[in-house]
Amino acid sequence: MPSEKPPNKQQGAFDFTGARERAEPEPTREPDRAPPIAPAPSVEKPGAKEAPRVFTVSDLVRGVARTVEGRFGAVQVEGEISNFSAPRSGHLYFTLKDSEAQLPSVMFRSQAERLKFQPHDGLVVRARGRCSIFEGQGKFQLYVDGLEPAGLGALQLAFEQLKKKLHGEGLFAEARKRPLPKWPQRIGIVTSPTGAAVRDILRIAERRGRARFLVSPCQVQGDSAPFEIIRAIRRVEGYVDVVIVARGGGSAEDLAAFNDEALARAIASCRVPVVSAVGHEVDYTIADFVADVRAPTPSGAAELVVPSFSELEHRLTETGKRLMRAGTRVVGEARLRIDAELARAAQGLRNQLGKRRRTLEIDQRRMAALHPRARLSRDRAALDELGRRILQHPPLRLERARGDLERLDKRLASRVQQVVAARRRDFNVAVGKLDAMSPLAVLERGYSLTRKTDGSVVTDAAQVKRGDEVRVKLSRGELECVVQSADPEGADE
Repeated sequence: MPSEKPPNKQQGAFDFTGARERAEPEPTREPDRAPPIAPAPSVEKPGAKEAPRVFTVSDLVRGVARTVEGRFGAVQVEGEISNFSAPRSGHLYFTLKDSEAQLPSVMFRSQAERLKFQPHDGLVVRARGRCSIFEGQGKFQLYVDGLEPAGLGALQLAFEQLKKKLHGEGLFAEARKRPLPKWPQRIGIVTSPTGAAVRDILRIAERRGRARFLVSPCQVQGDSAPFEIIRAIRRVEGYVDVVIVARGGGSAEDLAAFNDEALARAIASCRVPVVSAVGHEVDYTIADFVADVRAPTPSGAAELVVPSFSELEHRLTETGKRLMRAGTRVVGEARLRIDAELARAAQGLRNQLGKRRRTLEIDQRRMAALHPRARLSRDRAALDELGRRILQHPPLRLERARGDLERLDKRLASRVQQVVAARRRDFNVAVGKLDAMSPLAVLERGYSLTRKTDGSVVTDAAQVKRGDEVRVKLSRGELECVVQSADPEGADE
């Protein structure tokens, strides 16, 4: 059998001059692949035409597939996704297209599971893979090994997609975020135990004051980091008042663990407030948006969470000063009110005593005017006047005057007795009133007057204490006593 020659156009080889990108010179074929099938050469006879070889469908499709794979072993194709489909098998089926052509593509589940974003129709992507023919259907397609958005990194696209999704669910809403405790008893730190973040937090905490920390170690970078961080949060949330999820700065790939959906939901469902302190101030992650508070750096998280004892001491000092000033003002105002009330009460008492004194003086003058001596003096003066008049009249008139004088004298004596009796009754009533107003009368009714050794009157049991000496004034005499007990509450009963 004659040896095979490389295929040409006349012998059934395939021309790829219509492709958008011309392949490089054909690489060396892999040893386990046979060269494309070509028709065997025939002995040319003078004047006879060469008869074309007849292929089976399988041979022809397989030959085309090997030719395509040999010339386009690994390619990158940029285009827009359309007809995207993701069945339950986990494989991804879609078409890459531009304004002039379409390329059916498939991405198997093992590669699809490593995608950081969710492909969809209309997304312009750059696909890495190999071109081949699906022999079962004779269909030319691209087998995709890697996929990333064109012009936008896969991590950034995944970040935007997850951010939009969680925002729509309300996980970023300010209404669901909790305030940080003002005086946390214990503070949890979820971070790498060997990183700079934990050292920065502890350094700031030591400077601000005393605080108790529980460090829950975990990985903060790599594919397993989200699971490690979630487990660290769950491990510490039941023992602390607030949790700090922290990591130092890094690239977008380094911070990718904090853009995980499961981690975002774990932060949102944490039983205590969570402070996100990931990266530098310009770095934003999904954890920052879903956390109750975002700190620009781990040091900033310590400033937010750990209370400053120096500031607290200053505030307590200022509060004490304000309370002292307020207390002094209140006491001064109360003293002024009490002094004013005492002045009004003393003035009222003086007015009442003045009125009683004037009434008493009037009664005394009335009683003095009604006294028998005064009446007798007035009557004697009247008799003397009558005697002088009588001596100036004749005897008859004198006799009549004497009779009149005797009658008047009897009437005067009777009237004097009546007036004296009435005035005696009035005098007794006035004396009774005076006795009622006299402090001595109060003492006679069983009351007493208690004074301290300095002479001040004791009106409240709170003025004395056990062992104090007091003097008790009675209606007759005084007692010197020693206080055995003082019951201020019982004084009002």
